[in-house]
Amino acid sequence: MQISLEEPSVLERRMKVEIPEERISTDVESRLAKLVQTVTIDGFRKGKVPLSVVRQRYTASVRDEVVGETLQSTFSEALTSKGLQPAGQPAIDEVSSKVGSGLTYTAVFEVFPVIEPASLEKVNVVKLSCDIGDEDLEKVVEQLRDHHKVWTEVDRPSKIGDQLSIDFSGSIEGEPFEGGTGSDFEVSLGAGTMIEGFEDGLVEQSKGDTPVLALKFPEGYQNEALAGKPVKFDIVVKKISESALPELDDEFFEKFGVKEGGEEAFRTQVLENMEKEREKTQTMRFRNEIMEKVMDVNQFEIPKSLVLEEVGRQREQMSRELMMRGVNPSNDEEAFEKALTDRAEGSVKMGLLMAEIIKREELKAEPDKVKEMISKMAAGYEDSEAVTKWYYENPEQLKQIEGACLEETVVDWLAQQADIKEESISFDGLMNPMQTSN
Repeated sequence: MQISLEEPSVLERRMKVEIPEERISTDVESRLAKLVQTVTIDGFRKGKVPLSVVRQRYTASVRDEVVGETLQSTFSEALTSKGLQPAGQPAIDEVSSKVGSGLTYTAVFEVFPVIEPASLEKVNVVKLSCDIGDEDLEKVVEQLRDHHKVWTEVDRPSKIGDQLSIDFSGSIEGEPFEGGTGSDFEVSLGAGTMIEGFEDGLVEQSKGDTPVLALKFPEGYQNEALAGKPVKFDIVVKKISESALPELDDEFFEKFGVKEGGEEAFRTQVLENMEKEREKTQTMRFRNEIMEKVMDVNQFEIPKSLVLEEVGRQREQMSRELMMRGVNPSNDEEAFEKALTDRAEGSVKMGLLMAEIIKREELKAEPDKVKEMISKMAAGYEDSEAVTKWYYENPEQLKQIEGACLEETVVDWLAQQADIKEESISFDGLMNPMQTSN
């Protein structure tokens, strides 16, 4: 077997493999001889078919079979002999297997990059610290009350903050469109959930009023068929309701599972939940911060084949995420593809970098750490022992937990290398990163 190797780029490899005819023909003859013992042909008893007849009938198909298997096995042999590990599936072309000429083919593939993890010794990484004060607790309590507010019908003109029950019928150029009608539809004025002008057009309306709203669907509307088009909505206002916050009483506390202890027990539970969320969010943001810094100081080429595989894996997931936010990816396919590729490149780069650190430092998911993580996850269930047992009896689930623990181990190792600086942040600032003030 002859192997010639070219390196068109840093990661791309072009390997030509030549297999002598003797290897192919020897294997073909061996298989034909075995066929004599098993093949059935009219006019001959089983096992008595002359080799010449078997050769005439089956040589072509047997050779194709041998060529296919030889291509697979010799590709692996060639990779081993050259010390190569392909990243992604190879492209096999220029295949030639004419009788008498052996087998030649070219395999084009990428290899994994050589990664030398950079030191984090002089890299500043921010670790957020957060104290939960009385004001924070009070704000969360008020948010919980707001989420459970009670609506009461009123007899007055509507205003921002009210909830209206309406019937509506939409039309474009005088024609109704799919999804353009509704009955007893509830809309909250000022919530910003409807297209621009819809909620504003329902302010200062009274029960029984029939306003007509002449509006326009936004250019980036999720239903592409309606995007940018003028629309008219005929409205019937059926009910106007205003909200009131529930009292802090036993009935309200029971909604959160607090059946005894009154307000003190309720506030204690809320505080405990806030502390859990604080811990989880601090860990997540520190992890993201240190990984971002690690990515910045480690620059290397990424195999395009792995990125394409990751794009395919993430496409449906990212599409669902955008649709849940009311964004239709098909409205800007180019922007969607760029965002998807950027995200995939980040995932691939992070995976390669972490794998190299794990290998070099011989990091492992310690059993005690796995047990601790499972215990935390099971603690929220009534029968925590059964949940713990379920994790240990399900290899796939256990593997996911071990992966998460190993990732934590990598972050801990990286943190030991970096220059960690603590910064204080408010509870709101921690939980809502888009806020500009701490």
